[in-house]
Parts: sequence; C-alpha cells; structure tokens
Amino acid sequence: MSGDSDCTRTSPSAGSPSDNEFLPDRPKYVCSLSPDLVTKAREELQEKPEWRLRDVQALRDMVCKDYPSLGTCLDDAFLLRFLRARKFDYDRALQLLVNYHTCRRSWPEVFNNLKPSAIKPVLESGFVTVLPCLDPEGRHVVCIRPDRWTPSNYPITENIRAIYLTLEKLIQSEETQVNGIVILADYKGVSLSKASHFGPFVAKKVIGILQDGFPIRIKAVNIINEPRIFKGIFAIIKPFLKEKIANRFFLHGCDLNSLHQNIPPVILPEEYGGTSGKLDISAWNELLLASEEDFLHDFSQLVLPCDSSPHDMLVSGDADEKQCDDSLRGMKPQLYYCY
Repeated sequence: MSGDSDCTRTSPSAGSPSDNEFLPDRPKYVCSLSPDLVTKAREELQEKPEWRLRDVQALRDMVCKDYPSLGTCLDDAFLLRFLRARKFDYDRALQLLVNYHTCRRSWPEVFNNLKPSAIKPVLESGFVTVLPCLDPEGRHVVCIRPDRWTPSNYPITENIRAIYLTLEKLIQSEETQVNGIVILADYKGVSLSKASHFGPFVAKKVIGILQDGFPIRIKAVNIINEPRIFKGIFAIIKPFLKEKIANRFFLHGCDLNSLHQNIPPVILPEEYGGTSGKLDISAWNELLLASEEDFLHDFSQLVLPCDSSPHDMLVSGDADEKQCDDSLRGMKPQLYYCY
C-alpha cells in the first residue's frame, strides 16, 4: 500500500465516518513505560498519557494533509517516536519525520538493501556494539571503535549502515525513546589514512541524520583515546553541530577517571577500566541479526516515492557535495598539521 492511498484512507478530511470500514488495520498501541518513565516523559517530553493518542492522530493528519506521498508508516507506535524526540511539538515532529525519509532517499549507498545480514562483516569486526548494561539514567551505551575498521575490506558507508541499524533497533524500545542513549567512541589507533575517509561530505550527512533525521535523543558523546588527529576530525564535524549537541561532547583522552565520571565503571568492560568483564560483542550481534525479519517488515512500510519535491529535501545534492568538497580541500592541511 502506498503512502498516498494510506493517507487518503486515514485522513479525517478524506471521508465520512461511514468510511471507517475501509480503514487499514493498525496495531493497537499499548504503553510499555513504567510509572516512573511515564512521569519522566511528562516532565521532560511534555507527554500527557491522556492526550497521547490524540497527539499521534494530529501528527498523522498533518502528514496526510501536507505530505500525502511521503510513503511513511502511520502506526501509533512509529509516529510516537517522532513526537517524543521533539517533545510533542507537532511541527517539529513532522519536520523530523520528513527529514527521516529524505535522508533515506538521498543516500542510497547507505539505505539500499539495509538489513542486518548485509552488514555482518562490520558487526563481526566489533566496529559498533551496545554494552549489555544500562547506565544509571536507564540509557544504552553505544560503543564505536574505528580502529576495528580496515578500509580495504569495505567502504566507510558500511560502518554508517551498521550504526544506523543499531539505532533503529534501540529506538524500538519506548524506554530508549524517553531516556535517550549515550555514545562511547574509542579513537585509539585512528590514523590519518582512516581519518581522510571521514571528510566534510560524509560528516555532514551523518550529523544531519543524527541531529535532524532520526528520532533518538543523544544525551552524551564520550570520546576516549583520541589522538592528535582528532582535533582535525572534530574541526570537520563541529560546524555541522548544533550548540546543544556540541556541548554534549566530552573528550577524555587517555584519562579513564574522567570517563568514569560520565559512565560508571560498573557498566564498563575491562578495556575501559570497568568491572563488567571483557567486552563481548556477540550478544548484541546475535540480537541484531535475529531481527532480520522485523527490519524487513518495518522497512517495507516505508515506501520510497518515485519522485521527490525539492522543498522536501534536506540536502540539495550536487551543490551540497560541491560545498563539502571545497571544505575538505581547506581542511586537509589542518588534518596533516594535527597528525
């Protein structure tokens, strides 16, 4: 079913109450949040349980009216992710939803054939994993280790695909939608040759997705073991970061005590001065790979339109790429200087 026909059937303006028999069946939303998280969502996200489904319907109506060909899933649980990520501001939630689809449409190298089995080599390398224990705020910790990537094996876009699928899996949880996530990035052993793969064009794409194109709350980014070259990498990234996100970056160097002030040792593996044993990537890999059918089902509901309106696009293709290429030429000397 296309997004257009789905909206035509579900928009209140598209038919009378007698048309209800033609509405597609949608999974009935059942809240899985604990009473404490319901309270947290009310206080931090402006989510009122008594108005929750009304708010979801309001967003659904806006999609159908303003973007009838978006080709999006309109289930309550799916739309709720975007409302929570934008504190139930209808307009901002709608823009986030549009950006979510625009990002998927504008970067086929990342989003075509996107499924866990397609990125199995990345998972097996240990480039990205999720620590088994939550932090004291109930947040998952996503661990990224660029030194595990060998550029000659596959392009950097495969790493981005693996990170994206990891986030898609995490955001299925309502607890994560409310609490957000924490990122731990270990830059030990990152060389100039690896850093050169992460130019401004890729950086802007990735930052655009994480800031404005994905319904997840990134509460902290902890950088550990960053070499001098990271000054150049961060110089590439920072112009694309909003101030709020930039302030959530913490550079710890080799100081594990500094890291432990943000992430307690009890949930960290031994590699980072923790007490939870050796870092084990197998559990997360198995969980993600076992979700193959779920991803295929979920992504099948995201219908890519045959054409796209220019005003819907988050980035402008050739002009954007040219701008980033110019920035890369200016940034390379800085990378070599830092190295």
